[in-house]
Amino acid sequence: MNISLRWLNSLLDPGTLNADEAEAVLMGVGFPIESRTEVPGQDGGPADVRLDVEITSNRGDCLSHVGLAREVAAKTGRRLRAPDTPAVPPAAEPASALVTVDNRDPHGCPLFTARVILGVTVGPSPAWLRSALESIGQRSINGVVDVTNYVSAELGNPCHVFDHAKLAGGAIVVRSARDGEALTTLDGKPRTLRAGELVVADAERAQGLAGVMGGRDSEVGPTTTDVVLEMATWDPATVRRAARRHGLRTDASHRYERIVDARTLDAAADRAARLIAQVGGGRLCPGSVVAGGPLAAPTRVRFRPERCDALLGVHTPVDEVASLLSRLGIEVGGLGRSGGELLCTIPPWRADLTREVDLIEEVARVRGLDAITLAPKLAIAVRGPQPAEAARREVASTLLGLGFYETVTVSFASTARAAIFLDAGLETVAVDDDRRKEEPVLRPSVLTGLLASRRANANAGTRPDGGVRLFETASAFAQRGGATAERRTLTLLMDVPGEGRVRSVADRQRGVRLMRGALEAVTRALGGAGATLALRTTTPTSRGFEPGAHAAVFLAGAAIGSLGLLSAEALAAWDLDLPLVGAEVEMGPLLALYPPKTRILPPPGFPPIERDVSVVVGDAVGWEAIEAAIGREAPARLETTRFVGTYRGKQVGAGRKSVTLRLTFRDPDRTLRNDEIDPPVAAVVAALAREFKAELRA
Repeated sequence: MNISLRWLNSLLDPGTLNADEAEAVLMGVGFPIESRTEVPGQDGGPADVRLDVEITSNRGDCLSHVGLAREVAAKTGRRLRAPDTPAVPPAAEPASALVTVDNRDPHGCPLFTARVILGVTVGPSPAWLRSALESIGQRSINGVVDVTNYVSAELGNPCHVFDHAKLAGGAIVVRSARDGEALTTLDGKPRTLRAGELVVADAERAQGLAGVMGGRDSEVGPTTTDVVLEMATWDPATVRRAARRHGLRTDASHRYERIVDARTLDAAADRAARLIAQVGGGRLCPGSVVAGGPLAAPTRVRFRPERCDALLGVHTPVDEVASLLSRLGIEVGGLGRSGGELLCTIPPWRADLTREVDLIEEVARVRGLDAITLAPKLAIAVRGPQPAEAARREVASTLLGLGFYETVTVSFASTARAAIFLDAGLETVAVDDDRRKEEPVLRPSVLTGLLASRRANANAGTRPDGGVRLFETASAFAQRGGATAERRTLTLLMDVPGEGRVRSVADRQRGVRLMRGALEAVTRALGGAGATLALRTTTPTSRGFEPGAHAAVFLAGAAIGSLGLLSAEALAAWDLDLPLVGAEVEMGPLLALYPPKTRILPPPGFPPIERDVSVVVGDAVGWEAIEAAIGREAPARLETTRFVGTYRGKQVGAGRKSVTLRLTFRDPDRTLRNDEIDPPVAAVVAALAREFKAELRA
């Protein structure tokens, strides 16, 4: 923001700062100077210095000369000198007799005020006004418009003037634009509005884009005699969206996006109206027309001096704290000079001060960081990472050990590619940003990013042993009925193992088993040996997975994701001709397993006996069901049950499969004989026959 040194000094008592001093003081309170420019005197007046001050986004109050003068006064002990408001002749008619205000969107426009000045002569600005604007790099337009720009730069309250004669019905209506409604702004450009954009209109048409720029149809010009002064405040997000969409960034929108408090409007409107009447030789109508919600109650924050000392590491006397805060316009009450709390009332222009720590930061900033001593040694308590962070590291470590590479991919995708992985009933989340024309939607699955990475590896000719294996922990987005949902997932992608471009059914089955093994390894790493996943064959919920080669992943009985071969459509969308296996599971339930539950047992003293059993069951019978049935039978001395493999073919018949499982038996006190495990093996086969009509395969 450009400020004038002469203007700044006019608001200080004593106003004797030179450019070097002003730069040092402003930098000392957190406002660096980007550049310094000598400005020659206008009309024989004294020379000036223009300072380009960097203002952080939370300090909208300092987008004005008064705001920065207040900071200088607080730092240097000077007195802030309020601008003089001139006395002007009154008009006979009250403002309410000449203009009406209808505020139909109190959220988008918390407060709108209108004042009326009659009998104005619109002509060149007086020398003092023209010189002030030119000192900050602005061009003089005419006396009335120049006053609005002057007040905006002085107080930080943007305002706008309408030619009263050009307002249909003498009405001002704050409303939502009609879709396709036309508006020509003051820069002469015709604009097509969208429904939802906020406008200031008269009884017939839009007369300005709220908080951004006024319209040309009601512009003040040489023939204007009566003007309506708008002083309002707008919802920052509404202004930001409109300014971005129309590519129209103005001083007004810049200020409104950083909050202009409704409680500051009345004084600013009074000054602007009186200056217009003074410069234009007009008469000020008594009163103002106001529409909007009630003014907010003052914000009060409790301040504990001992907390201030603890955070800053240096003692600040209570009287000094009260003095420093008071200089910033903060009203300090309940002065607990014996060690009690202070009750601080925040001024309306400081929307950034809401907590005790904000006030402590103000004490440090105005007092000066050089007042905080630097200890020769700092006591640091070393703590381990948070459980969730440690769990994420364990996930990465486990997958890296299995040959996976971690990726970081973009969160956007093309509409066509996103639709492939969009579950039925959901919609993509689009972004209104011209910079992402080719990828305008947020990804509904992280697999879109991993597939793009796999395509890049294919283009580079990457062929690691075991194929390319990728994983990423990131968010996916979708919406249902306008409500956006974000899912944090662990997503994996790997090549189906094998040689050449063609993969057999056995290769594809092995790829799915390897992916399942990777997920199970992660689960055991997070939850211990007792943590297990279950897979159930299901129909894919999106077009991204191959029907008949897809399973839902369950943890503790709850579905957390899916796993399977990617569909031909998905591979073609990324121009890949190698079969791939993908998996995507919710990260939250996995992290909740951490830390792993472990037991320390002595090594067994006697060897086990293993017996492989192959049973023929229906194709729909899953391994989890078989394992559960054996668990219910609970054969004596059975230590573990493990899956070995599955066979489908003519020998077992259509719709059936042969499942081979390995039973491990052990006695803790002695070595078993083979004939001792025949009965429990027979009991297992009988249990499977009862529950699944299983037949023992020879």
